[in-house]
Amino acid sequence: MIHRLRIVPRLAAGLVLLLLTGCVSLPQNATADPRDPFERFNRGAFAFNDGLDRSVIRPLARGYKAVTPQPVQTGVTNFFTNATYPITIVNNVLQGKFKAAVSDTGRLLLNTTFGLCGLLDPATQSGLDLNDEDFGQTLGKWGVKPGAYVVLPFLGPYTIRDGVGDLADNFVEPRSYIDDSTTRWGLWAFDKFETRVRLLEADSVLDRAGDPYAFVRSAYLQRREYLVRDGNVPMENLEDDFEDDEADMPSPSNKTP
Repeated sequence: MIHRLRIVPRLAAGLVLLLLTGCVSLPQNATADPRDPFERFNRGAFAFNDGLDRSVIRPLARGYKAVTPQPVQTGVTNFFTNATYPITIVNNVLQGKFKAAVSDTGRLLLNTTFGLCGLLDPATQSGLDLNDEDFGQTLGKWGVKPGAYVVLPFLGPYTIRDGVGDLADNFVEPRSYIDDSTTRWGLWAFDKFETRVRLLEADSVLDRAGDPYAFVRSAYLQRREYLVRDGNVPMENLEDDFEDDEADMPSPSNKTP
């Protein structure tokens, strides 16, 4: 019996290794996307992340949302949003958006002081705009191409450019300068969890997708292009991606009544 119990984690580890080394078959109707040269590996990582999400993270997120009062949820969201303002401010400056940098500096100071370390959001009530910038967007503004689309175990989707940008942003993230590693990584994990809670409403859309992997890839790449271009995305790009998304959705005849 003990011997069999020891085999279980080895089989689980072997299965994860099998998925992540690219031994995943592609859907028969899948077409090659030049933005995704590592699709076989990426689908394995996506399957691993999706399995972890459905079995552990999604139930926990639903439980948190069900038992946590809405004012507390809002306060937690405000806190983590406030913690990202240094990243936004630095990248505003790097992109030459000085007016936005002044506005976000005001948001940081106002919410950190009168907003009780960011739990409240008096800056919005004061009319200060909320911006969202990161170094991946800055690199895009500087003309750096996105590079290959990659899905990482536990971390999710990136492009090469956004992955490099995320590493650079960590040097500006206040959490990175907390000496206690338990606190530092605990805040990182809860930040990701809180983001997952806010994405619960999107689960129904993803669950209806014929090819969830392709749907997430398209949505991620669309959003990143939209952010880099500050919303000025050529209409033909949106139309092409919209057609791809429609192809990933099940036909009406396949929907359950």
